[in-house]
Amino acid sequence: QVQLVESGGGLVQPGGSLRLSCAASGFIFSSYAMSWYRQAPGKERELVAVITSAAGSTNYADSVKGRFTISRDNAKKTVYLQMSSLKPEDTAVYSCNVFVWGRHYWGQGTQVTVSS
Repeated sequence: QVQLVESGGGLVQPGGSLRLSCAASGFIFSSYAMSWYRQAPGKERELVAVITSAAGSTNYADSVKGRFTISRDNAKKTVYLQMSSLKPEDTAVYSCNVFVWGRHYWGQGTQVTVSS
């Protein structure tokens, strides 16, 4: 079965950096685009970044452009989200996502808190 396991979240000061990881299993990882989403308390889930299967193309929400970088290692079946210049408004639960066999799959999420 499809499994996505995120890690790397935590508490960081404004201006700091974090790298999130999402380890995937249960499907041919290299064949599918991967995404990162986030959801802050009281807000709708937001698409943060997408990377194509061959990592030939990436796309970002305007709110994170220039600060976040999505990447993938198909050999390790892992997708990453490098977050820099973090702001308090980046505080959220971050989840990775894949659309496989006609449905979305989500990880359990990892909490990122940006606060001094």
